Amino acid sequence: MRNYVLGMIAVARGMLVGAVALSALASMGAWAATPPAQPKTGPGSQLDTTGEVVKRAVGRASAATYVYHLATQPSEARAVVVLLHAWGAVNPIVYGGWIDHLARRGHLVLFPAFQAVGKTRPGDATEQAATLVREALASLASDPQARPDRNRLIYLGHSAGAAIGLNLATRPLSRELPVPKLVYAVMPGGIASDEKSRGIQLADLSGIDPETSIVTIVGDREFQAAERASRRILRDSSTIPVTRKLFMRSASDDHGFPALSATLASPASPKEGYDLAAIKLPPDLPVDPRARRAPAPKWAPDMVLTGEQTVLLGQVQRNVTDTLDYMAYWRTFDMVAAAALSGGDMAAVRADPSLVDMGRWSDGWPVRRLTAETPKSGEASTAAAAPAARGPVAAAPIQSKQPVTRRRESRQSR
Repeated sequence: MRNYVLGMIAVARGMLVGAVALSALASMGAWAATPPAQPKTGPGSQLDTTGEVVKRAVGRASAATYVYHLATQPSEARAVVVLLHAWGAVNPIVYGGWIDHLARRGHLVLFPAFQAVGKTRPGDATEQAATLVREALASLASDPQARPDRNRLIYLGHSAGAAIGLNLATRPLSRELPVPKLVYAVMPGGIASDEKSRGIQLADLSGIDPETSIVTIVGDREFQAAERASRRILRDSSTIPVTRKLFMRSASDDHGFPALSATLASPASPKEGYDLAAIKLPPDLPVDPRARRAPAPKWAPDMVLTGEQTVLLGQVQRNVTDTLDYMAYWRTFDMVAAAALSGGDMAAVRADPSLVDMGRWSDGWPVRRLTAETPKSGEASTAAAAPAARGPVAAAPIQSKQPVTRRRESRQSR
């Protein structure tokens, strides 16, 4: 009996200590500094906060492009932003926050469904995307609300989508596509290292028009493969002057709560209302039973998501929209897009000190700033010369947007 009583006392003490610890943690969370919210004005802000965003699709059920724009008739044609998703992230809800932001800033957003998971090979994705973009622009040409401006087109790609955007920008006239003003490559990955490797085969980037700007941005977590891909992209696009190129890096910061973690999944911004299930797709044309059918694509292993790709897909689906989205991705995109669409270069944007500013935590402490650099002409850095990542997702350890566990650096060095 005595041992039983002592055991119960020990359990009670343990529960009391645990309760005190939880209470302390809750108190710390309640008093911790909070990160900056979305800007009210300027780049990164929404120009229209109350208008309705039209969500529809053009094409057909088996080959659709999702279309987003404000439900207004614009006074001038809209700049076109083609958002190209990461491998496997085929539902636009994954990028719903960013799509909503772009549409409310007056853009026409196209989300081509270039991949059928389990059926599309990475080697076929570029041509599928080219067909969808070409057909969507033709279908919307006379639409009074969409009003696409073919002379103001941008490719915005995440991970494998960045590689596809670069391929579409290479010799676009041969695919009957407009020459893009900008390719904005976020966490570029999925680039095959050679013709026999799994992943997106990157085209000869020397075929990109010299008037096109290229901006790449990576995070400081799981960054090595994405940085190697970025350096390769900036080096191989040899016809583009360095004044039209920019390499950027976003930084994690655990000064307050919730912490900011710049992972491969961090550019995703799931938002209700952008689920493809809510959009009625145009039906496929009836099949003539007497017509000769094209042979079905032969199954190949790279049609199926790898375990790593499945993990990343789960992370982008569970992601949260935070300061990294508002300030690191949306805001910088707004700034470089405005420059590119107006005929400016990236050197002028880099010279603007506000480009790297991430705002301040609620206690006044500055959020870790972005870094931005103009690549040197002809420079082949060690990172650039390293082998490219294999597979449609960069081959690096994947972590979700969780509190950063890195050792806190001294405040004097920040």
